Amino acid sequence: MRALPGHLERNLRDPCGVPPDARLLVAVSGGADSTALLHALAGVASRGRWELHVAHFNHGLRGLESDADADFVAASASGLGLPLHTARASGRRLTSPGRESVEMTARRLRHAFLARTAREIRADAVVLGHHADDQVELLLMRLLRGSGGSGLGGMRWSSASPADPEVRLCRPLLDVHRHDLRGWLATHGLTFREDASNSDPGIPRNAVRHQLLPFLREFAGAGLDPVLARVADLVGAESDYVAQTAAAWSASGSPADFVTLHPAVQRAVIRGQLWDLGQDATFELVERLRRRPARNTSASGARNWHRTKGTILPAATPTDDFQTGVRKVRLDGRVHQVTWHGVRLRWTPVNGPSAGQRPDPGAGCECFDAAAVGSRVELRHWRPGDRFQPLGLGRSAKLQDLFTNRKINASERRHRLLAATEAGEIFWVEGLPPGDRFRVTPTTRKRLDWSWVRD
Repeated sequence: MRALPGHLERNLRDPCGVPPDARLLVAVSGGADSTALLHALAGVASRGRWELHVAHFNHGLRGLESDADADFVAASASGLGLPLHTARASGRRLTSPGRESVEMTARRLRHAFLARTAREIRADAVVLGHHADDQVELLLMRLLRGSGGSGLGGMRWSSASPADPEVRLCRPLLDVHRHDLRGWLATHGLTFREDASNSDPGIPRNAVRHQLLPFLREFAGAGLDPVLARVADLVGAESDYVAQTAAAWSASGSPADFVTLHPAVQRAVIRGQLWDLGQDATFELVERLRRRPARNTSASGARNWHRTKGTILPAATPTDDFQTGVRKVRLDGRVHQVTWHGVRLRWTPVNGPSAGQRPDPGAGCECFDAAAVGSRVELRHWRPGDRFQPLGLGRSAKLQDLFTNRKINASERRHRLLAATEAGEIFWVEGLPPGDRFRVTPTTRKRLDWSWVRD
C-alpha cells in the first residue's frame, strides 16, 4: 500500500478531526500495526504541522521479549528523532488475582499511562494503530457476548479515553487492513516485532482471528469485511442517537414520563444511571428494572436496586447480607486445625515424591500444591466482585456466577467459607472444585491435604 502516508493524513484530518499544529502522542507497541502507523505518520507530520511524541508501555509479561519490544520502540523513536515516553508494569501486577482478566488489566494500565502522558505533554490526541481487522474481530467478539448497539458500533474514529474523558483517542487506520500495513512495511524495508501471544488459541480474540473469521470469510466470500464494517457504522450511529435522546431526557424530562419513552431509550436511561452509580449494567438487570418498577432487583455482586418511575435507587441492604471478618492462618508444615464460623478445618502436609499423587477426594476433602498456596492464607466469606477459577474452567469467573450455575441460593452462598493466598488469590471455596492454578500435578513435591466439617 504505497499511499498509506497520504491516506493516513486524510483520515487524521477527516474523520478524526485532528487540526493543524496539533501535538500527537503515538502509541507504539513495536508490532506491525503501530510500527507502520509511526513511520507513515512521521512521513506526513511536517505537512500537517503535527508535533509527534512516541509512547510505549511495557507490560512486562513476556520477560526478555517485552524488554526487546521496548528497546525496538526506543530505537525507532530515536531513528526518527522523536521524543519517547515509557512506563513499565511488572508481570506480577498484571497476573495478581483480582476482578479482571490479564488482558483487561493490561488494557486498563496501558490506557492510564497514555492518558497520563497525554496530559503531561499537553497532547491534543493519542493516536492508536487499530485497523479494519481489529474492528471486525471486536464486532464478532461483542456479538458473541450479546452486546447492544453501543458495543456493536465498534471503535470510533475519535473517542474519549476510558481512563480520562478529557483525553482524546484517534484511530486513523480503521479502514486499512492488516495485510496492507505489513505490505507497506515490507515495501519500505521496515522491520517490526512479533508478539508470540498473538497465536495463543486460549485468548478469545485469537480464536476469532484464526478460526472463526477464516470460516466466515470462506462461507460469505470476499464481501464479509465491508459488510461487517457497514453494520458497525449503521448500528453505531443509531446507538449514538438513542444515547443522545436518553441523555436529553435525563437532563430535562419528568421521571413520570419514563413509561412513554421508546424501550431502546428506556434501556439507555437505566444503563446510564447504573453506570453513574458504579453498577455493571447487564442486560438482565436493565430489563428487570425496566419491566418491574418498584420491585427490588438483585445485581451481580449482590447489590439490590429498584426503579421509582424514571429513577434508579439502591434498595435497602440487610445488615447480614455478607459475613465479615478475616481469619489469618499460618500453614507451618504441621498437622493442624482451626474452627471458624462453624466450620472445622484441618490440613496435613505431605512431602516428597508421593506428594504428586493426587488422592481421590472425598466429601469435605481436597488437596492442593502447597508451594502454590504458600505458608500464609486467610479464611473469609464471599465478597462482591470475588473471582475464582475452579479446576477445569479455562479462566476465572465471578464467584456469584459460579454459585448461580450450581443453584446455590443467595442465603447459603453468603455463609460458604473460602480460603485465599496471602496475595489474595482464592484457592478453595467450600463446596466448589479446587482452584485450577493450585492443583496437584506429577511435579508437585509439597502437597496440602485439606478437609472441612461444618458443625
